[in-house]
Amino acid sequence: MREIIFDTETTGIFPGDGHRIVEIGAVEMIGKVCTGRTFHTYLDPCRPMPKDAQAVHGLSNAFLSGQPVFEMVIDEFLAFIGDDPLVAHNAVFDMEFVNWELKRANMPVIPHSRAIDTLEMARRKHPGGKNTLDGLCSRYNVDLSARTKHGALLDAELLAQVYVELCGGRQIGFDLASQAVVEVFEVERVEFAVRSHVATPEERQRHDAFVSGLKDPLWLH
Repeated sequence: MREIIFDTETTGIFPGDGHRIVEIGAVEMIGKVCTGRTFHTYLDPCRPMPKDAQAVHGLSNAFLSGQPVFEMVIDEFLAFIGDDPLVAHNAVFDMEFVNWELKRANMPVIPHSRAIDTLEMARRKHPGGKNTLDGLCSRYNVDLSARTKHGALLDAELLAQVYVELCGGRQIGFDLASQAVVEVFEVERVEFAVRSHVATPEERQRHDAFVSGLKDPLWLH
């Protein structure tokens, strides 16, 4: 099954307050295995970046100015996600922002039924635990060394690893027929000259002398 793990970075918490998406990152998984196909873009929000939001993701007004607006990447984004399930951490947040942008562009919204919320999964599996993305990465030994700030594509890649663990680990959906990697090695044939194994008269003589010195050999019983 194909699934899209995705994340967004924004200028704030609520799109209804005029906040916009500034980054989208998405990762393709098939059978709980990342295929290497990704979608990533920065977006010009066409509004100032609040300092508290910039402190989270590090995206400044200067950097985002001149990046494409959402309408310029919408077709590519929709083509990438297709009709497949969308996996996000706190999916309500990300889906609300994406659908707000779709509404602004007079495009059909994405039904929330397509969303899989890893935050809800984590709360059910680890009630009372630290279920932030950082907390789950630490729980499942997912390398966080590259995450100095939030980033949509990096966070989607980290979430993909966490999602597999929340689903039960790598054994889930393990199909030898479809996932096996066959390695073919070419063996070099080495030919050796045929050796004669017929004993020489001298070797026979030494053998007879050795056998005659054995005491009470088994083959005489």
